[in-house]
Amino acid sequence: MTKKDLLRLGPPGDNAIHLCVDMQRMFAEDTEWRTPWFDRVLPNIVAVTVKRPERTIFTRFIPARTAGRSAGMWRQYYERWRSMTVDRLGSDMVDLVPELAQFVPPARTYDKHVYSPWTGSDLHVRLREKSVDTIVITGGETDVCVLATALGAIDWGFRVILLTDALCSSADETHDAMMAVYLNRFGEQVECVTTETLLDAWPI
Repeated sequence: MTKKDLLRLGPPGDNAIHLCVDMQRMFAEDTEWRTPWFDRVLPNIVAVTVKRPERTIFTRFIPARTAGRSAGMWRQYYERWRSMTVDRLGSDMVDLVPELAQFVPPARTYDKHVYSPWTGSDLHVRLREKSVDTIVITGGETDVCVLATALGAIDWGFRVILLTDALCSSADETHDAMMAVYLNRFGEQVECVTTETLLDAWPI
């Protein structure tokens, strides 16, 4: 086992949760935000969810309904991405892909309107109330919403485990660069391992 596939702090334990980021139809299907790696990582995310569906939370990124409804720089953002507003997409496109939606319940969903699930939310409070101390992160994109999710978890003091073969991005270059940052700049707070390593260490 290499440095890049080692749970340095030991098994996740019973107070860990699986936080799956934005594995939604609008990123899987033929839209401007389609993520090419989506299908490649989905089986690994399913494998983690199957093992602990009751310990899984799926975040969903909910775009603005129309381009003119957002504030600040988000208004400009949705002027650029008009095709990805809810009115253009259809509300069903923000749904989880069927392979993951089947696990809700007992898995739960948590909606957000920005990259981070921690901004303007009580997510950290809810997790602390459940004695959560460790967050296993999967989903997309490695260099956008996963990044915001991981940094927020670090700031709130959670142990963070990223599954290297269960993360997806639209760009190989920035995915690889971000993985290097996780490993080298956040090496004391983030552990990066494969799905197999995580599952072997996280018994039911």
